[in-house]
Amino acid sequence: MTRERSGSPPTRRGLVRALLDRFGHLVHELSKFATVGGIAFLIDFALFNYLTTAQGLEQVTAKTISTVIAATVAFLGNRFWTWRHRQRNNPAREYALFFFFNGVGLGIAVACLALSRYGLGSIWPDVFQTPLADNIASFVVGTGLGTLFRFWSYRRFVFVEAGTPAVPEAKPHRGHGA
Repeated sequence: MTRERSGSPPTRRGLVRALLDRFGHLVHELSKFATVGGIAFLIDFALFNYLTTAQGLEQVTAKTISTVIAATVAFLGNRFWTWRHRQRNNPAREYALFFFFNGVGLGIAVACLALSRYGLGSIWPDVFQTPLADNIASFVVGTGLGTLFRFWSYRRFVFVEAGTPAVPEAKPHRGHGA
């Protein structure tokens, strides 16, 4: 039943194989990215909760600190494992872009936390100003949205494929009178 006849639609096994052939590299990268992200997530989660409960830091400040530390771990994991097969022509550029896009990801997570805690929390403080609500807003919603953004931006702009210019070169513009 898995044999394909010429002119007939591909079988389920043929379709799965075709999809794996086409997107297998992406699935492989996404798996590594998820592993590195999972480790960074655990660091972020543990540090955030430690800073807010044991150290008494304000939630948004604690989230900022925990995310910066977790992002450093994520950079090392992604550079030297997830996308180690991609070119490394300018480490300073990679590092700067990685942290820029992490800043955007942090902004997404902090915005979700702030919207929950201070926006919705001003209406329903018993629900949205609790440790559970802070963790859901920050780590489920914020990290989820931020992760989608980071995977796309790292793959597209930070750890670029060999031969793919990260930013198109600007061509000098010559006026009509030159």
